[in-house]
Amino acid sequence: MRVAEGGGPSAADARSALGSGPVRERLRSAIRALAAHRGPQSSTCPSDAARAVGGDGWRDLMIPAREFARELAVSGEVVITQRGEVIDPQAQWRGPIRIQTV
Repeated sequence: MRVAEGGGPSAADARSALGSGPVRERLRSAIRALAAHRGPQSSTCPSDAARAVGGDGWRDLMIPAREFARELAVSGEVVITQRGEVIDPQAQWRGPIRIQTV
Protein backbone atom coordinates (compact mmCIF):
# COMPACT_ATOMS: atom_id res chain seq x y z
CA MET A 1 0.00 0.00 0.00
CA ARG A 2 1.74 3.13 -1.21
CA VAL A 3 -0.68 5.23 0.82
CA ALA A 4 1.21 4.06 3.95
CA GLU A 5 4.12 6.28 2.94
CA GLY A 6 2.07 9.47 3.24
CA GLY A 7 0.62 11.34 6.16
CA GLY A 8 -2.84 11.63 7.63
CA PRO A 9 -5.48 9.17 8.76
CA SER A 10 -5.39 7.08 5.59
CA ALA A 11 -1.66 6.56 5.97
CA ALA A 12 -2.08 5.59 9.62
CA ASP A 13 -4.74 3.05 8.63
CA ALA A 14 -2.50 1.68 5.87
CA ARG A 15 0.43 1.29 8.27
CA SER A 16 -1.86 -0.48 10.74
CA ALA A 17 -3.13 -2.80 8.00
CA LEU A 18 0.42 -3.74 7.05
CA GLY A 19 1.58 -4.08 10.66
CA SER A 20 1.73 -7.06 12.96
CA GLY A 21 -1.34 -6.35 15.10
CA PRO A 22 -4.48 -8.46 15.38
CA VAL A 23 -5.84 -9.53 12.00
CA ARG A 24 -9.30 -8.11 12.79
CA GLU A 25 -7.96 -4.60 13.34
CA ARG A 26 -5.58 -4.86 10.37
CA LEU A 27 -8.46 -5.87 8.09
CA ARG A 28 -10.67 -3.04 9.31
CA SER A 29 -7.78 -0.58 8.80
CA ALA A 30 -7.13 -1.93 5.30
CA ILE A 31 -10.75 -1.35 4.29
CA ARG A 32 -10.67 2.23 5.60
CA ALA A 33 -7.29 2.97 3.97
CA LEU A 34 -8.21 1.54 0.58
CA ALA A 35 -11.60 3.26 0.48
CA ALA A 36 -10.07 6.60 1.47
CA HIS A 37 -7.23 6.21 -1.03
CA ARG A 38 -9.65 5.53 -3.88
CA GLY A 39 -11.89 8.44 -2.86
CA PRO A 40 -15.65 8.92 -3.15
CA GLN A 41 -15.63 8.69 -6.96
CA SER A 42 -14.16 5.18 -6.94
CA SER A 43 -14.48 2.04 -4.85
CA THR A 44 -12.62 -0.96 -3.54
CA CYS A 45 -13.52 -4.60 -3.15
CA PRO A 46 -13.39 -6.47 0.18
CA SER A 47 -10.94 -8.85 -1.50
CA ASP A 48 -8.45 -5.98 -1.91
CA ALA A 49 -8.33 -5.58 1.88
CA ALA A 50 -8.22 -9.34 2.42
CA ARG A 51 -5.26 -9.65 0.02
CA ALA A 52 -3.39 -6.77 1.67
CA VAL A 53 -3.71 -8.38 5.10
CA GLY A 54 -3.86 -12.11 4.36
CA GLY A 55 -1.35 -12.61 1.57
CA ASP A 56 -1.74 -16.11 0.14
CA GLY A 57 -4.42 -16.90 2.75
CA TRP A 58 -6.62 -13.96 1.72
CA ARG A 59 -9.64 -16.11 0.86
CA ASP A 60 -10.02 -17.04 4.54
CA LEU A 61 -10.55 -13.34 5.28
CA MET A 62 -13.36 -12.69 2.80
CA ILE A 63 -16.24 -13.27 5.21
CA PRO A 64 -14.67 -11.08 7.91
CA ALA A 65 -13.85 -8.40 5.29
CA ARG A 66 -17.49 -8.26 4.21
CA GLU A 67 -18.63 -8.16 7.84
CA PHE A 68 -16.26 -5.29 8.64
CA ALA A 69 -17.41 -3.43 5.52
CA ARG A 70 -20.97 -3.80 6.80
CA GLU A 71 -19.98 -2.48 10.25
CA LEU A 72 -18.18 0.50 8.72
CA ALA A 73 -21.23 1.24 6.55
CA VAL A 74 -23.58 1.06 9.53
CA SER A 75 -21.32 3.54 11.36
CA GLY A 76 -21.40 5.87 8.33
CA GLU A 77 -17.69 5.66 7.49
CA VAL A 78 -18.28 4.03 4.09
CA VAL A 79 -21.12 3.03 1.80
CA ILE A 80 -21.57 -0.37 0.23
CA THR A 81 -22.65 -0.58 -3.38
CA GLN A 82 -23.85 -3.37 -5.58
CA ARG A 83 -24.18 -2.88 -9.34
CA GLY A 84 -23.48 0.82 -8.78
CA GLU A 85 -26.33 1.37 -6.30
CA VAL A 86 -25.90 2.05 -2.58
CA ILE A 87 -27.38 -0.79 -0.55
CA ASP A 88 -28.66 -0.87 3.01
CA PRO A 89 -25.86 -2.30 5.16
CA GLN A 90 -28.39 -3.77 7.58
CA ALA A 91 -30.32 -5.63 4.89
CA GLN A 92 -29.41 -9.11 3.73
CA TRP A 93 -27.37 -9.09 0.54
CA ARG A 94 -25.44 -11.57 -1.55
CA GLY A 95 -23.01 -11.34 -4.38
CA PRO A 96 -20.23 -8.91 -5.22
CA ILE A 97 -20.06 -5.64 -3.32
CA ARG A 98 -17.90 -2.55 -3.54
CA ILE A 99 -16.89 -0.18 -0.74
CA GLN A 100 -16.76 3.61 -1.13
CA THR A 101 -15.74 6.34 1.25
CA VAL A 102 -18.34 9.01 1.95
